[in-house]
Amino acid sequence: MLDDLDDIHPLFHGAPSTTEFKKLRKRIIRNVREAIEQYGMVERGAKWLVCLSGGKDSYTMLAALYELKWRGMLPVELVACNLDQGQPGFPATVLPEFLERMQVPHRIEYQDTYSIVMDKVPQGRTFCALCSRLRRGNLYRIAREEGCTAVVLGHHRDDILETFFMNLFHGGRLATMPPKLVNEEGDLFVYRPLAHVAEEDCERFAKAMNYPIIPCDLCGSQDGLQRQQVKQILDGWEKNSPGRRQVMFKALTNIRPSHMMDPKLFDFLGLSLTESPEAGENTENSSEIPKLR
Repeated sequence: MLDDLDDIHPLFHGAPSTTEFKKLRKRIIRNVREAIEQYGMVERGAKWLVCLSGGKDSYTMLAALYELKWRGMLPVELVACNLDQGQPGFPATVLPEFLERMQVPHRIEYQDTYSIVMDKVPQGRTFCALCSRLRRGNLYRIAREEGCTAVVLGHHRDDILETFFMNLFHGGRLATMPPKLVNEEGDLFVYRPLAHVAEEDCERFAKAMNYPIIPCDLCGSQDGLQRQQVKQILDGWEKNSPGRRQVMFKALTNIRPSHMMDPKLFDFLGLSLTESPEAGENTENSSEIPKLR
């Protein structure tokens, strides 16, 4: 279906006509649509604040959402937003000029959170946690001011995997960034429609479209970040066993509480022996051992 029409929105002007790019574009759109439908992100008539950092991921997200909207598959209003956090050397005109040229409704907000982060974070500590909290608070405020019901973020499959392993290695819990959640105040949804999209696909897409990428020099300039370490581990696994990332991601969608160890999720105390285990379920892969339930 995506090959039936040529460029359908200014965001796709100049798109390569190669078969390889068409397959990439089609895969990204399909993955985004699957995430939106699987996690029930669409409320007809809603308004989304689509958050842009100027990185490859947020550009890919914006283009995918506009293609779905253009094709009548995303009946929501979209407003792009960039939060200029006052980082020295940040090219403040790049995103406004790009969004004007692409005919995308947008809001550019300036808040000097950079100075706060530099003042509050002790030397040698990472900036990410405080920077993220300040950014998220401002985005929630902007969403309310714009009458939006959801804040839409550009975290992709690999971000979700990395967060899972960071929680596993450093937090002592099994958790990650969900594709859909409600903020603490209970008045906004937070969506991650790139949840099924691989980082590599975002990089290839944004590069092929020649979008003006803006690097994050604040956190990207720090060495020894936990996320970088986890990313290196996953890169190694993927190199030794291609496709490993997708298998691990699938595992996050296929959880069996009865085969974990959290008594808050499964009633282990209430287990009792049964004479005939249910079809398709057994203990330790042995069909001769009765199922406990």
